[in-house]
Amino acid sequence: MRPLELRERLVSGAELALLDVREQGVHYRGHPFFAVSLPLSRLEVMALDLVPRFSAPLVLLDGGGEGLAERAAAKLGQLGYTDVQVLEGGCAAWQAAGGELFSGVNVPSKAFGEFIEHHYETPRIPPAELKRLKDSGRKLVILDSRPWEEYHRMNIPGGIDAPGAELVYRVHDLADPDTLGVVNCAGRTRSIIGCQSLRNAGLKDVVALKDGTMGWELAGFECERGSERVAPEPSSEGRRKARAAADQVAKRFGVKFTSFSTAMSWRAESMRTTYLLDVRTRAEFEAGRIPGSVHAPGGQLVQATDEFVAVRNARLVLVDPERVRSVMTASWLNQMGWDDVHVLEPEGEFGLGDVTIARGPRAPRIPAYPDWPTVRAEEVARGGANARAREGAREGARQGASQRVSASSREDVAVIDLSTSLRFRRKHIPGAWWAVRARLAQAREKIGAVKEVVLTSEDSLIARFAAPEAAALWPEAQVKVLEGGNAAWLDAGLPAETGLAKATTSLDDVWYKPYDHEAGADYEKHARAYLDWEVALVEQIKRDPAIKFRTYG
Repeated sequence: MRPLELRERLVSGAELALLDVREQGVHYRGHPFFAVSLPLSRLEVMALDLVPRFSAPLVLLDGGGEGLAERAAAKLGQLGYTDVQVLEGGCAAWQAAGGELFSGVNVPSKAFGEFIEHHYETPRIPPAELKRLKDSGRKLVILDSRPWEEYHRMNIPGGIDAPGAELVYRVHDLADPDTLGVVNCAGRTRSIIGCQSLRNAGLKDVVALKDGTMGWELAGFECERGSERVAPEPSSEGRRKARAAADQVAKRFGVKFTSFSTAMSWRAESMRTTYLLDVRTRAEFEAGRIPGSVHAPGGQLVQATDEFVAVRNARLVLVDPERVRSVMTASWLNQMGWDDVHVLEPEGEFGLGDVTIARGPRAPRIPAYPDWPTVRAEEVARGGANARAREGAREGARQGASQRVSASSREDVAVIDLSTSLRFRRKHIPGAWWAVRARLAQAREKIGAVKEVVLTSEDSLIARFAAPEAAALWPEAQVKVLEGGNAAWLDAGLPAETGLAKATTSLDDVWYKPYDHEAGADYEKHARAYLDWEVALVEQIKRDPAIKFRTYG
């Protein structure tokens, strides 16, 4: 497909998934606005959830002339996708044809947040002013709109975790008319959307904390770490108020509703893509859910829509028996430009319809992986599964634990870790090499010939899919997969290392958040650059005619 044809498809209103198959860190540097990150390295573990219909039209891109898109097209064809095209010339050709390239991740959601702040003139409070109000004893509640993991890592002192769509559902028991509500996130988007959600729901004494926890720290204030305050389940009166507020939001923003039977018939359609997204908390989702639904907590679905939905102009059905979180989420998706968003009307057990309820954690949809020889963590720690390694392990045991032979320290064995560079840097098997699956050829050049290759990754899945590729690059070696991956190694209490001393490629596999960089002194530089980038998006989107957000007064 040529760039001009792609542009026509993007504005046509028809379904289309534009997939950037470069690593996320490369995607971050520049891509078309509607491109979704689906790295070739992780394609099998992401594709089936991102694109649930095999006949959906897909267009793949890379930087141009890299061959990554062609490799990804072959893999997607093997998985069963039937309408796969490659953007000729990739990002370079798109830009040469006058297309805009956007840096960053979750760009549509981030740009939308900036658009909303400008349109509604969402009120905000600088960190210094919030600190002054806190010190003065002003009655206020700080509502952190991020998921628990992010909140627990760092939060504004005194803040309570109330992620995204939970705000309108839970706020009525946390704030009375005399209480100032302050909504924060790490940066800007979820603060803005969270604050405006409450204001759209009828609460007026609410402001967004300018620049979130980043702004707080840049102003010279300390964040709390390890906090565990969570907004409680709403009382019966709080729930009544939340439902009434959601009803008014639904009317104002044209939220559509559908029945369970209709939603199920939509999912059975062969020529239309329907996503069934459960926007409740993870605990509620795992306690009882519709089989086939995906957990997409409302705040994160608005904050990072492209991490859940890859098919532009698909149909979205949102699940929440209380209707509050689904309505609030739908109101934002409508404004983002999604035309076919529906809230599932509650019915039956759990309000989830007349169907056998699924319980427990949901595993992502993945295809069958190759049947490949594996090795247990304890065997690797003892020196591998071959006789020479076992003898080395026995000799090591005689010399004491500190002298034990490790497979990852022997010159004829290479342990190759395909997890993200962030995870590898924090903790990995001693002596392991770090590699990117799509760049295993670089790893072969760096590591050279060995007799045994042990592949590992976070939970072994990426390693299992990569095993045939590694065997082709190391024909002289036995290639094995570590059972259970790094998780099994750590669960067994085996030693681990930190750092990136044995990297085989550049550290651009994932996007590094400002606080992910190793040099602590650079935090301020990275944080300011990130906040400046967010603010600048509102002007950049004006240059792309395919981007159309909606307003409702």
